[in-house]
Amino acid sequence: MITIEDFKKGEITVGKILTVEIVEGSEKLLKLSVDFGEDLPAGPGRRGNLRTVVSGIRKYFEEPQTLVGVKCAFATNLEPRPLMGLTSEAMILAVSSDNYFSLLQVSDGVEPGARVK
Repeated sequence: MITIEDFKKGEITVGKILTVEIVEGSEKLLKLSVDFGEDLPAGPGRRGNLRTVVSGIRKYFEEPQTLVGVKCAFATNLEPRPLMGLTSEAMILAVSSDNYFSLLQVSDGVEPGARVK
């Protein structure tokens, strides 16, 4: 078990997917450009409120472009992680099993940058 203080260390932020690219040489990865609103601080190599997210969700989306405009929850205070020559600056949150897959999407009225509490 973790304490509530440990839980509060995690930063879960709403992001809006702006672009999606298939990562060449990978059967699993998609490269997402995600808008995290004005409240998310920029960091080294980050372009203001935009971050690159590399995620192994390709097999769940026959047409990856359907993700453009979708607002989801992302873990945003993880260390950047190199994947296939790209740097992932956040992690998209989802639930899955052998029988289902679902991104943690939010309602249309929720703006990018909103924090999950």
